[in-house]
Amino acid sequence: MDTGSLNDLWSQTLVAGFAAAGVRHAVISPGSRSTPLALALLRQPAIACRVVIDERCAAFVALGIAKASGVPALVLGTSGSAPGHWLPAVIEADRAAVPLILVSADRPCELQACGANQTVDQSGLFTGLLRDRHLLESPHPDFAAGWLHRLAARAVETSCWPLAGPVQVNQPFREPLLPGNDAVPTLAPLPAMRIHRPIPGAPASETVAAVAATVAGAPGVIVCGAMAGPGGDPAFPSALTDLARKLACPVIAEPLANLRFGPHDRGLVCGHQDRWLRRDDFVATHRPTWVLRFGEFPVNRRLQVFASQAPEVIVVEERPRWNDPAHTVGTLVRSEPAAFCRALAAALPPIARPDWIAAYATAEAEAKAALATLPLPAEARVVQAIVAAVPAGAAVFIGNSLPIRDVDSFSGSSGKAIEFFANRGVSGIDGNLSTAAGIAAVRGPTLALLGDLACQHDLGGLAALRGLPAVVVVINNGGGGIFDHLPQAGLAEFERGWLTPQGIDFAAAAATFGLEYRAVPDLGNFGQVLDAAVASGTPVLIEVRVDRAASRAGREAWWTISR
Repeated sequence: MDTGSLNDLWSQTLVAGFAAAGVRHAVISPGSRSTPLALALLRQPAIACRVVIDERCAAFVALGIAKASGVPALVLGTSGSAPGHWLPAVIEADRAAVPLILVSADRPCELQACGANQTVDQSGLFTGLLRDRHLLESPHPDFAAGWLHRLAARAVETSCWPLAGPVQVNQPFREPLLPGNDAVPTLAPLPAMRIHRPIPGAPASETVAAVAATVAGAPGVIVCGAMAGPGGDPAFPSALTDLARKLACPVIAEPLANLRFGPHDRGLVCGHQDRWLRRDDFVATHRPTWVLRFGEFPVNRRLQVFASQAPEVIVVEERPRWNDPAHTVGTLVRSEPAAFCRALAAALPPIARPDWIAAYATAEAEAKAALATLPLPAEARVVQAIVAAVPAGAAVFIGNSLPIRDVDSFSGSSGKAIEFFANRGVSGIDGNLSTAAGIAAVRGPTLALLGDLACQHDLGGLAALRGLPAVVVVINNGGGGIFDHLPQAGLAEFERGWLTPQGIDFAAAAATFGLEYRAVPDLGNFGQVLDAAVASGTPVLIEVRVDRAASRAGREAWWTISR
């Protein structure tokens, strides 16, 4: 068999293994050395392929697909510097525990470390970030198809469990890359490997009893940060709110906990803590004796402090990851969250703390009333319009810096099911558009809210949005608006070094990539513009220009509470 035919058969076997293990999406960046694998992927009926030229964008598209589906997405790139462009997405996948399969094509061993073009050491590009790494040899005639097929299954399994994250498969090829005149043998069907992961059951009875003894005797709060997986466990919202009723305690939920919206009981769910946690009198007189925390560590700084200073902090974390950046956790429970909530609720006696619940409810009511009366920033109206316009069951991707904080402050709550996504693993502004494109490829209608710098940083992601039902709302405040609220704002070099206004023409950017563009100079008609964009089912870029100084004043008004 000639070398090209061997490359083809080897690649067919490896790709068939990925398909058999459940991979359904691949993102391919064109290249020469990766040709055998690209061809095998494009010809594999079980895997839907998207071609994204920019490798950095491609990796974030795959990240978005995996975030939305919970299934490992595959990203393929050629040799040389190409895999290096994956690094930001790999970092995010590691920290956010997103399953990702990185397939990097490479030059054969005889071309390594000898000055050959487009050849670098690809074995250590992602050191410290991978769940596993497979440095394969070049295809050889006597390879065992079963071994290669199951290596793919192993890569998929490791990317999912026990802690989801990225896995690299580095595959060198010799030339010629494509088959010659000899017909490539038909790949014999291989049975899929059956993998049964352990299913977490109810936590140990002694664990539940110990936690019950702690939380039953004194008032506390439940705090929920971002939950793992697409939408988290659908049973979790009801299980958690049932537990909160039993404990007679509030649930302080950040947007990415996906508890503020949906048909579950939201009567004890708080979403305006960004306002009332600034009241020193309230915090001093309503400090919880215990905090029961689920999901990631909170984004909001004041909530971080509030959730960490209780005499007893209990964290429920099913993944094998340490989740205590404040170093104050007293009890760590390794359990599936919904199962733990049900078990703890069953172990508790009836508890009545009407004054405790009423105090938090009053604080929430005051904040809701303030939303209707204060001169809020323009971003508040944008967030509220997005929540109103997004279809039930749709996805909303939130950019970092100010957008994630504005959604936290102003999104409110309703019975409409909305699933929020963000790249909060390392909170970068890179790859946001591309991640939203990946989410839209899986979930359908998707709305993304980004700042102008985050959008500029990932302009190549506009190409990935073509053909997808995605609406991007860009808040253009002249760049770096979040630094208005940080100590850097007082520096003489503030505008040059931190604000960094860019003056980008987003209309031209949208036209360059074939997207519709809408400008919103007056927020009075923003809702109608947004509704029309969502209804179109096509990718639309909406630019909302806001006055940075006015927005800063609006936030200060929101944060200031008359005593």
